[in-house]
Amino acid sequence: MKFLDEAKIFVKSGNGGGGCVSFRREAFVEYGGPDGGDGGKGGDVWIEAVEGLNTLIDFRYQQHFKAKTGTPGAGRDRAGKSGDDVNIAVPVGTQILDGDKDEILVDMTEIGQRVLLAAGGDGGQGNARFKSSTNRAPRKATPGWPGEERWLWLRLKLIADVGLVGLPNAGKSTFLSAVSRANPKIASYPFTTLYPNLGVVDLGPGQRFIVADIPGLIEGAHEGAGIGDRFLGHIERCASLIHLIDGTQDDPVAAYKTVRKELDAYGGGLIGKQEIIALNKTDAMTEAEAEERAAALEAELGQTVLRISGVSGDGVKALCGTAWKLVQEDRKPPTPEEETWSP
Repeated sequence: MKFLDEAKIFVKSGNGGGGCVSFRREAFVEYGGPDGGDGGKGGDVWIEAVEGLNTLIDFRYQQHFKAKTGTPGAGRDRAGKSGDDVNIAVPVGTQILDGDKDEILVDMTEIGQRVLLAAGGDGGQGNARFKSSTNRAPRKATPGWPGEERWLWLRLKLIADVGLVGLPNAGKSTFLSAVSRANPKIASYPFTTLYPNLGVVDLGPGQRFIVADIPGLIEGAHEGAGIGDRFLGHIERCASLIHLIDGTQDDPVAAYKTVRKELDAYGGGLIGKQEIIALNKTDAMTEAEAEERAAALEAELGQTVLRISGVSGDGVKALCGTAWKLVQEDRKPPTPEEETWSP
């Protein structure tokens, strides 16, 4: 399945059905009077966050969503049928923006969340509505109200607890496949990962969290170098970041600073997120080399650096345990502020 995280759609609700002008005509019934019914309401356009979707690829093939028009009223006081609604299914994490992308109208963050995008027009009134003591035979009816129409942008930001960042070939996809059942493409050339991948880490009963692997960053990504930084939006919702550094490269410290510079240039609060730093590919180094490079990173960054190998699995479980603690902290419900008393 192809990955698509942005799409433009057109939505139009149904027009209301027109009211009817009709008079009752029956044998042996004198002064039948008006009996025109009201028109039916136009259909609404709804959007709903559903489970099982993680891309907006469906909107590449359908961009227009139009609800049905209400049926006109009829004689014998028969009201018209309302038009059928249109329901648009999107992945959880989808944002709906106006046509100019200036304003986020709604953020679909929960399964089952349902929002009205365009309300159908009301049906018109039949002539039976206009009967009065001074107008016993009105020949007046109103047309249905028009529906609403608008262009909207859909932008997907994946729902994940932990985000994986690093330079290309830092071993992010290998790590994701080692800690979850995800099957990302793994190869030895840069930019093997072209779109985000999700994996569920299961550490035991009640200890599950979602990890998002995004394409690697290079220097100048915020200016469009490489694949750019557009996929960083998918980790804006994460509680923390795992920063993987290829321990076999010449300068791990420079690699770390390059990625941090791109996160800072992107914004979105990524630079302020809690970060777990891990020196990867220790299986390709001697114990002395791994220790030396981890120590150099710790001395430069002033932070603990974990040593792992996505291939052999060394240190992976400990890293997942550390990430789970940060996820737990983020999932804690906010405590109400203690009331302060003042005389």
